Amino acid sequence: MSFKSMIQDMRGEFGSISRKGFRSRSQRVVQDCNVTVDALRQSCWANMPPELLRDVLMRIEASDSAWHPRKNVVACAGVCRSWREIMKEIVKTPEICGKLTFPISLKQPGPRDGLIQCFIRRNRSSQTYHLYLNLSEACNDDGKFLLAARKCKRATYNDYIISLSAEDVSKGSSTYIGKLRSNFLGTKFTIYDAQPSDAGAKVSKCRSTRFVGMKQISPRIPNGNFPVAHVSYELNVLGARGPRRMLCVMDAIPASAIEPEGVAPTQTEFVPVNIDSFPSIPFFRSKSTRTDNFSSSGPLPSSKDEGLTLKNKAPRWHEQLQCWCLNFNGRVTVASVKNFQLVAALGGDGAGQEEENVILQFGKVGEDVFTMDYQYPISAFQAFAICLSSFDTKIACE
Repeated sequence: MSFKSMIQDMRGEFGSISRKGFRSRSQRVVQDCNVTVDALRQSCWANMPPELLRDVLMRIEASDSAWHPRKNVVACAGVCRSWREIMKEIVKTPEICGKLTFPISLKQPGPRDGLIQCFIRRNRSSQTYHLYLNLSEACNDDGKFLLAARKCKRATYNDYIISLSAEDVSKGSSTYIGKLRSNFLGTKFTIYDAQPSDAGAKVSKCRSTRFVGMKQISPRIPNGNFPVAHVSYELNVLGARGPRRMLCVMDAIPASAIEPEGVAPTQTEFVPVNIDSFPSIPFFRSKSTRTDNFSSSGPLPSSKDEGLTLKNKAPRWHEQLQCWCLNFNGRVTVASVKNFQLVAALGGDGAGQEEENVILQFGKVGEDVFTMDYQYPISAFQAFAICLSSFDTKIACE
């Protein structure tokens, strides 16, 4: 029996079980629950020995190395709780296997030995941006949808709401995972994560803090604003021609992460944020409180655990083409001021030497299509948020 037929058989088996247990709302009684439990016990897949089950799931995971066949791994994880726990043990993080499987993979660092190739489609009319995983070397394929973002214009700043769903891109959605906020000039940006990157993270007292799950009776879980990175663009008040200069400070990633034995924070699951961890927000605030809203919460990190600093790789002037050039290895085909490559700044403040290893590269390949390639130590969510900052209007940088 092939793995495909086994999966179809398993899905049909558990689908019939669920139909027996949940016929209609009026018939959901204790007897139906007993029937469901008995049917599960009699199922050949539920009674499979753990060693054999693990071997079968490991073979499925090894055989489906790319999308769309990779969806079989996700289907197996959705069969029941025991299967899901085994699949979570078998499927490694993108840092190790280089694959994006579950939604939590988008919040985990990329692979160490190569770039994950993605692309972004921009919709000017709806002010939305969709991130896709490349299924082939071509940038015009359908791709595997990963993330969506929507621009929300405010009087003094812009917000880019980032969601796991392309249909519901709002901060009140259960699929909301973070946002990007800009200042008035479009020169400084803060990336907020809805989930804490570590146990010691503190929520920012941002004025946009909202409660999600408004339709639920109780409890309401507040959506966190945990600052994880800051992006800044150098002012160009004299109007000098040339590429933009940008600097990214990854607050959630220590500078030691890029060392051979370094470790970057890796989120393992989406967890509801404890409501007790959120500070009370008064209805009336003083001027000093408003000023603190946009500063990083908690004590500043010491020199020992400073955040990783990324800077754009300096391009070289091409005499024959009369333009600034970077080697994107064929991934960028259209010249644009938005194109950039980020590398680690060894000096810490962006003024020192830089590494040659490109951590994130972003560039234009069509009218509204841009490539986005990233690797360890940043995640797809962080890379997407950084690239969104390049789309924002920059009054003092052009």
